Parts: sequence; C-alpha cells; structure tokens
Amino acid sequence: MLTTEWWRSAVIYQVYPRSFADADGDGLGDLAGITRRLDALSVLGVDAVWLSPFYTSPQNDAGYDVADYCDVDPRFGTLADFDTLMARAHELGLKVIVDLVPNHSSDQHRWFQAAIRAPEGSEERARYIFRDGKGPGGDEAPNNWESVFGGPAWSRITDENGKPGQWYLHLFDSSQPDLNWENPWVREQFKDILRFWLDRGVDGFRVDVAHGMVKAAGMPDYTPPANAGSMGSSAGLDDALASGALDASGMNEAASDRPELPTPPYWAQDGVHEINREWREVLDEYEGDRVLVAEAWVDPPRKLAQWVRPDEMHQAFNFAYLETPWNADAIRRVVDASLDAFSSVGAPSTWVLSNHDVIRHATRLVLNPELNPQGAGIGPNSPEHPDPELGLRRARAASALMLALPGSAYVYQGEELGLPEAIHLPDESRQDPTWFRTDGEKYGRDGCRVPIPWEAEAPAFGFNDTGLSWLPQPEIWSQFARDSQEGVPDSTLELYKRSLALRAEHDLGNGALEWLQGYGSETIAFRNSGVTVIANTGTESVQLPAGDGPGTRIVLQSAGVDGGTLPPDTTVWLV
Repeated sequence: MLTTEWWRSAVIYQVYPRSFADADGDGLGDLAGITRRLDALSVLGVDAVWLSPFYTSPQNDAGYDVADYCDVDPRFGTLADFDTLMARAHELGLKVIVDLVPNHSSDQHRWFQAAIRAPEGSEERARYIFRDGKGPGGDEAPNNWESVFGGPAWSRITDENGKPGQWYLHLFDSSQPDLNWENPWVREQFKDILRFWLDRGVDGFRVDVAHGMVKAAGMPDYTPPANAGSMGSSAGLDDALASGALDASGMNEAASDRPELPTPPYWAQDGVHEINREWREVLDEYEGDRVLVAEAWVDPPRKLAQWVRPDEMHQAFNFAYLETPWNADAIRRVVDASLDAFSSVGAPSTWVLSNHDVIRHATRLVLNPELNPQGAGIGPNSPEHPDPELGLRRARAASALMLALPGSAYVYQGEELGLPEAIHLPDESRQDPTWFRTDGEKYGRDGCRVPIPWEAEAPAFGFNDTGLSWLPQPEIWSQFARDSQEGVPDSTLELYKRSLALRAEHDLGNGALEWLQGYGSETIAFRNSGVTVIANTGTESVQLPAGDGPGTRIVLQSAGVDGGTLPPDTTVWLV
C-alpha cells in the first residue's frame, strides 16, 4: 500500500553550504549560490535538499558551532536569502531540511557568554555543564572523558577575578560547550527554535549528534578502546577493531554483526528519547509531513530503531550500512538487519554512502577500515594509496545498488559526479579541528568538503567567478565537472540521473525487497517492484540470468556488461 508521507521513500540531497556554490565570489559558498544551482538538483531527480549549518557562527567547526540558532551567518547571506532559497526550492517541488545542532553551542553564543560571567550555581551556569575540578585546587578535570576531536573533553574558565574557575564539558571542540539538557529552560528554548524555522516553511530537521545531549548520572569515568571512532557508538567498526574484538579476517562482517560494546556514558542515554518525543509533538502541530532525521551513531540497527519509534523521529541515518565493506555477504546481512529493525517500529530504512564527516565512498570503498578508522581521514602520509579507477568503479556499483533499495536514500553533494576524496591538501590549508587537536595525527574531514566542480574551464571550476576557494580544489576536478558529464551516456552524473528516474518510475522507495537465490556468495541479487538488481562484489565475472522472455532487458548498468556476464564491481538493473 502506497503512503502519502514523502519522507518514507525520498531521495535527499545533502548540500554543504560552504562548498556547494559561491555567489559573491569570496571563496565560501552561500545561500544565494545554492539558490542559483537548485535547478541542477531538480534535474538530477532528488526529492529534498538537506542544508548543513548556515547559522551565525565563528566557524571553528564549519558552522557546527552555532552562535545564533535563529539567524543566518553574514558569510552565507541573510534571512531574506534563506526565504528566497526556500521559495525557489518549493517552486521546483523540492523539500528543504535544515540542520539542528542541540548537543552544544558555540562559546560565542550569548548563553555561554552569560554563563562564564555569572557566578557558580547561577541560572546562567545551569544552561551548560559546569563542574568543579578534582584534586588540590580543583586543578584536575571532573572526569577522564576525551573529546571527539582529540584531547580532553573539559576546559577550565578563568573567573573575572583572574583566578581559575570551574570546568565546562565539550565533547567536541573547546569552542563548543555542551548544553545541559537536564535544564527545562534549555528544552523550551529549542522548542522555540524549531517553531522559528517551521514558521518559515522548512520541511524538517536533521538533528546533529542525536545520540548525544543526555549524559549518564554522575558522569563516571570512561576509557574507550584505543583509536575509537569519532562518534563512538556502542559497537562502531573502529571500536571493535581497536579492542581486538574484530580482526582483519572480520572485515567482511556487516556493521550490524559486530560485537556490541558498552555504551559510553555520554552517548545514547535513555533520556534522549524524552527529548525526541517533545520535538515530535512540536512538528505534529504543523501541516505537511514535517520530518525529524537523527544523526545517531548507534549500532546495531535494532538499537538505532529506538530513535524512530512512532512518537519519536521519522528517520535515522543508517551508519551501519555506510560502514559495511564492499562485500556481498556483509551487505546482505546489514540490509536484512536494517529492514527488519526499522520495519519493526513502522519506520523506513535509510541508506547512505557518503556525507560531510566521512571519506567519500569513491575512495573509502578501496580502503582497509582497519588502517583507516572512521574520523581519521586520509592524506599524503596515510598507510594506503587508493586506486582511483577501482574506487570510482566500486562507487558507481555501490550507488546503483543503494538507489534500488526500498526506503529513503541520501546523496552527498558531488557523489553524483563521482568525486573522490581530496587527499593531497596542503597542511597549511586544513581547517578541521581534528587536524589541530591531534597535532596532525588525524587528517580529519577536509578532504570530503572541498568545493565541488560545476564547469571544467571556469574559475574555481564554476564554484564562483573569482577563482577563490576556502579549500584548494585538485586539478583533476576538471574531469569531474558537471558540464563535462552532462549528456555523456557513461558518465557518473548520467548514471545517477538514470537511477533516480527509474527509481521514481518503479516506485522502488515504497517497494519490498525479495532476495534471489542461485547466485554465488560474492553476488547480491534481489527484486524490488518488478526490477531485478544484481551486483557483483567479487573478482570474477558472473553469469546474468537469461530472463523470462525476449522482453527482459538491462535498463541500468554501472559499467559495461560483456554479453551475458556481469564483470566485477558492477551493478545492473533488469526489467
């Protein structure tokens, strides 16, 4: 039975504003630039646009350090520019989802500035997580928690009298103090923030660190496994590797199969679900199927499904799928686990391969996760040097497979162009806090955030007219530029257009998956709404089915198919 709720089957395109399009030529993308390029997304065939943060911010963490939740940073434009973007998107039939960053604010937010000026025990201090230090003179941090970006998760303030004061918690950068979600005042403020943007017409929110906010009572010490992942779920790939629970022989395991480790006291606490329910009530006040999307790094899928129960959020990013290697058995298991878990609570499964926090899948799918845990990034001195041709071939095959699955899919800007990770960025150009807080030990996320190419021969590859770019664009960007792929039958751009058109034509997002038997262990084969999908993750060609009659035909192929055989790292759709 088909549903009218658009988000259950939507393809949602992530726009990273500073790297999408730059209208004023200052080298940083902006809202006006996004508006000018929305037609390209409509032509691509997506259903919605998710905007990463554009709020007022010092930009210490690329906008995820918010100084004003209800205004646009002047570097990105104005509220009027946002309203223009919204109107144009809706004219084109595109929904608009905006980021919400509730775990922490910027230290420049007026709330935090008031907190550090106010005395201990004040209402202002209670809006954040302040604690007295331990040891003589309170010189030791309240506990041993570490920041996601490296280093301690506590910083000490200096009181107005010049003496050392209390410590505040920041699970991310020291410029991103954690808010105190035990405080009713904080909860009410965020309800007002939701309504501010809902009143402007947004269609939903992607909630940053949706597994955060609430901390375990007493905030006990916790030591994660060495080299634990940046978003540290209870059973992340990197946690399992670092702890020894998963060795190199287990790299073909689906993320959903990995050992379940203890939940850190700062992630995935039960109190988060009460906040989700409060927000759901706010969205339900509005017409038009407004949506909440959780960025919750929680494994396995059956545990993540708690975030999308009927009275909580609508969708949750499927990081177990994103972290699963290019291996047929592993992919089958994570797909089954995802569909079972999400359907058990009446929610659609989501599928995602890339975003602004992970290595682009045109590079990642040829890396050994054991050598590159999530959050580490990749650069010139990394232990692996990926094969770009193999990476693109696998990325195309993986994308064609993902877009045929029932549920909702996410596309990160530039993946439709086949963009690889930008590996050889000069050290002096890097801006990710991870790079600085680990003294260059981890490259971080800059490589997936380089401004995308629109026109092969234009300044900054069409990102703007001046040639300026906040991160340097590789010279090879010209071969990936949108205008050099437009109308080229075998290009990655045309593969995405064809995939999305067929997905809509056959309503695959609202379909049901049926596994097909009789293929080898390195082949994935299933049927969804009359479309047969076959993907070869192995190293040898496999035989394609003869079909049920002369009308059976290949309608999509990620790479050339040789007669009746499917080459390695290739996906086909047959009707």
